[in-house]
Amino acid sequence: MYNQIRVLVVDDMETMRKVTAAQLASVGIEHVELARDGAEALKLLQSKRFDIVVSDLVMPVMSGMDLLRAMRSQPKLENLPFIIITAEAARSSIEDAVALGISDLLVKPYTANRLLQGVKRAMQVGARRQSSSPAAVASRRDAVRQPHLAEETTQATLLLVDDTADNLHLLAEIFKGSYRIRAAHHGQKALDICFSDNPPDLVLLDVMMPGMDGFEVARRMREHPNAEGIPIIFVTALTDESAKMKGMELGAVDFISKPLDPVQLKLRVNNFMRYVALRKQLQADYDNLLETARLRDDMDTMMRHDIKGPLTGAMSTLQLLLDDADTTRRQGEQLRLAGHAILQVMEMINLSTELLKIETGRFTLDAKPLPIGDMLRRIVEMARTTYSARQLVIAVDTDVAVGSEAPQAAGDAMLTYSLLNNLLKNACEAAPIASRVSVTLSVGDALSIAIRNQGVVPEEIRERLFQKHATYGKPGGSGLGTYSAKLLANAQCGDVSFAVSDQDDTSTFLVTLPKSR
Repeated sequence: MYNQIRVLVVDDMETMRKVTAAQLASVGIEHVELARDGAEALKLLQSKRFDIVVSDLVMPVMSGMDLLRAMRSQPKLENLPFIIITAEAARSSIEDAVALGISDLLVKPYTANRLLQGVKRAMQVGARRQSSSPAAVASRRDAVRQPHLAEETTQATLLLVDDTADNLHLLAEIFKGSYRIRAAHHGQKALDICFSDNPPDLVLLDVMMPGMDGFEVARRMREHPNAEGIPIIFVTALTDESAKMKGMELGAVDFISKPLDPVQLKLRVNNFMRYVALRKQLQADYDNLLETARLRDDMDTMMRHDIKGPLTGAMSTLQLLLDDADTTRRQGEQLRLAGHAILQVMEMINLSTELLKIETGRFTLDAKPLPIGDMLRRIVEMARTTYSARQLVIAVDTDVAVGSEAPQAAGDAMLTYSLLNNLLKNACEAAPIASRVSVTLSVGDALSIAIRNQGVVPEEIRERLFQKHATYGKPGGSGLGTYSAKLLANAQCGDVSFAVSDQDDTSTFLVTLPKSR
């Protein structure tokens, strides 16, 4: 089933790369290549085909997050499933990764069983949805709701490692009833348990053992994804500081000297088991975060599909009425207005996808020449009809000499139309009744479009005008108009700024866009 899957494993630790490849091989995934950082991985992705990327989050040169951003900005790689592996990460970083469309996130330590589950989910769902039909969305929803494979019992597991049977018996009696107890009387047995698909939650590890001492057991544990994050408490008769220092360097969380104080030992183990519970809760929280994001995306996809269908039908009906000989001129004007409103809604639906790509760094501009003058005239004509009840004078002007070649912007037609339409809409809604709104196109090194209206932007909102959801004194306003306009301009190598003249009682929004050459 998995023998044709090609996986790229990215980790700055050679041992971790090899162990992860071995884990994948153990479940039948044999086509695995390795990269030591994001930069090396990106080069491989450019030259070879892979089905899944499994990457550590924190790496030198190029981190896993930077690799993910780079992939999502390239059409060839934007849909490639991506599994993140991490030991520590700020929640904001995880939220950014989820927004960029990761397939799964594994908190260390993780098992081969859990890794396989991540691969399954990645193949079923994909990093980014590629089908928008309701049936496909329902199938993906079922896939992401599959429960995680059981990896833990109701009780936390405590592994006791000691070469003396009496010591194992004593430790087992201390923790009997509190935890699920497993025991190993030598180092290799302890490693076999730690590397299995059911590793312990905490290890009480003797140092002085024949064959393989506790320090060597700890060192090997730190090189395996199943065991590298398992807390270790060394239990030993050694008392010198150098031994304690060596244990701490190997990642021990505590160092307890023999003879043991059962009460103190139990308190320390209980405290670290609370840490274990927090780690498990962290994985559960990230799983819920991922599922919520997937379900939200699926709902958005279904909404877009379900809305666009009826709107397309409505447009067909309007066209039939416009073609009907019995339709009067006034009725035709009203039908055309309704048709434009439907087209605007459909454009907003399409635009929402592009805005998400821009916000998450996955947008790639395909700039083409745009007849900006014609676009402005169409937007102004529609605004005159839409706001006719407000008796506004909406004028469009250009400093291009008569007979000169019409200027063209370099950008995306839909994005440019939306940002200009948004700003003109805001100007018309803010302008006093029977006032003037002007749109002026100027040509220099870049194209400049100034949209000016009577009335000033309230002082309370000026500093945060381009922030998301910034609104003031506008019931029901989403605060997305100026925010999205700024995003759309920046995505096309342009910008949006504004100026207020309290003396003239005017507000001016200035849009700059690159010229087509």
